[in-house]
Amino acid sequence: MNFFEVRDISKRFGGLMAVGGVSFQVEQGEIFGLIGPNGSGKTTIFNLINQYFPLTGGDIFFKDQSIKGKKTHQICHLGIGRTFQVVKPLKRMTVLENVMASAFCRVNSFRESQKLALETLEFCNLLHQKDKSAASLPIAGRKRLEITRALATTPELLLLDETAAGLNPGELDEAIELIKRIRDRGITIIIVEHIMKVIMTISDRIHAINYGQTIAEGSPEDVANNKDVIEAYLGEESYA
Repeated sequence: MNFFEVRDISKRFGGLMAVGGVSFQVEQGEIFGLIGPNGSGKTTIFNLINQYFPLTGGDIFFKDQSIKGKKTHQICHLGIGRTFQVVKPLKRMTVLENVMASAFCRVNSFRESQKLALETLEFCNLLHQKDKSAASLPIAGRKRLEITRALATTPELLLLDETAAGLNPGELDEAIELIKRIRDRGITIIIVEHIMKVIMTISDRIHAINYGQTIAEGSPEDVANNKDVIEAYLGEESYA
């Protein structure tokens, strides 16, 4: 059984082909990195996976089941959670209430949602912030809350979209450790990240795209040394 597969997917916005024929497979239990320059189509691929945008072409399979055409909430119920590049917590609610709102994806009562939310906050080292307003959190806290909310939906596959952006070096190390602990919990991860320290440290495999198309896939070392990847990030003259 293929755990997760993106098969020849494409997305067109009018005359713009944002994603054109991308394919990859993700094995259960791995951390799979998705990289590319700004505007290369990474977040669009995430939006196609959870059907925030409908596919123009291709198909997406989760545990051998096509999820093409399903509603976003149905995909979440199947076990695919995600974070967003621009974090938008429910600002007038507490940290605990934010996570409880996500927990209702899995449970039906206030008591059950509170229990699940508290357990998830403890796992993410945010329990001491539970009674604070979500609006009062600094960027590192909001990023961690975003991950916590996604985990409260109890996903089997978690899509992380630039969860390390804006963090200082100490916060980066904490983010890396949290992502590793999430994987150790049995959750498969696809991560989009521009900070190479993060993506190269934690990824088992990396898929690189540019202009919405695949340019490389392999181990972190292989992708980092790939001519097309270096040119995409630094320009053709850098590979002289």
